[in-house]
Amino acid sequence: MKTVYLDSAATTQLRPEVVAAMTAVLADSFGNPSSTHHSGRASKSLIEKARKDIAKQLNVHPGEIIFTSGGTEADNLILQSCVRDLGVERIISSPIEHHAVLHTIEELEQDRGIQADWVRIKKCSNIDYDHLAELLEDRSKTTLVSLMHINNEVGTKLDVDRVSELARNAGAYFHSDTVQSIGHYEVDLGNSGIDFAAVAAHKFHGPKGAGFAYIRKETGLKPLIFGGAQERGMRAGTEATHNIVGMAKAMEIAYANLETERAHIQGIKDHFIKQLKANVPGVSFNGSCEDPTKSTYTLLNVCLPLPPQKALMLLFQMDLKGIACSKGSACQSGSSGASHVLSAFLSEEDLKKPSLRFSFSAFTTKEEIDYVVDVLKEFVAS
Repeated sequence: MKTVYLDSAATTQLRPEVVAAMTAVLADSFGNPSSTHHSGRASKSLIEKARKDIAKQLNVHPGEIIFTSGGTEADNLILQSCVRDLGVERIISSPIEHHAVLHTIEELEQDRGIQADWVRIKKCSNIDYDHLAELLEDRSKTTLVSLMHINNEVGTKLDVDRVSELARNAGAYFHSDTVQSIGHYEVDLGNSGIDFAAVAAHKFHGPKGAGFAYIRKETGLKPLIFGGAQERGMRAGTEATHNIVGMAKAMEIAYANLETERAHIQGIKDHFIKQLKANVPGVSFNGSCEDPTKSTYTLLNVCLPLPPQKALMLLFQMDLKGIACSKGSACQSGSSGASHVLSAFLSEEDLKKPSLRFSFSAFTTKEEIDYVVDVLKEFVAS
């Protein structure tokens, strides 16, 4: 059976160079990084080199990079510690955030009594910046703004500079989940106005189980996980040296090839849109997916003209044909309900139609796209 992988927003395949780098560490550098003997020091050296390389790429201080198990842990560390350590009493976020943020805010509402305010979402899936400005006019409580850089379901890009300025002028902190942007866009965290960010390696051809929190120095955050003094005391637990090295290698390659691969992937997306419009009557695209100025080049959220009963079979049919895609975030792929992201801005009528998220990488080919279009064309027409 032919197989086509179009779910890179969920996870990406490891690059061969990353596998090689990780394998070398697993074979030769097994020492505990906290040990003071030569084997431990060798592992520690690899971790610190990775930290410096990542920090240099993002224009931040190495001490501002705290390695974690991924984006979810980084989001939790930042949000919970901001409330506990910085006296944050109010969090302004949006209803289209990743559940790592939404569920954490819900817990903080219940357990810590924080106030949660939600920015309105426009019909095109962009946040209402005027509404954000209105919310920030209330300065009676210490506030954290938490808005993702690129939405993981519809690809909408946040105007980070605009949000940074609004937050700064209001004396608020700014946290951004950058899981879908780091490795795909040049991000100067040092000059961005972002105080805190979450990153996951497996979104840019690195290993799962590796990520980091960017925590601007001197903000005063304290650890969420206690034990040893790893990660400058900010995250206890023996570091996964091989994962950290693999993440640094993946980031190095991603940025070395950024322009070439971005052009290729944008071409893939443009070709997909063109072929869908030509072959699937009634197809539409959710959010700002078609607008390259407002949406990422790495994914496309497609709405198909299918009746409810037939729509139930769509994802199953795609899988039968060897096509890997999703109806939303992989973290909620088992849910039978409508996507919380799409529900935030689509009409009830539009929500009745099935939507699929297709996401691309440098390994995606136009031949694969043509195959997917043929499958969709046949299924819709049958």
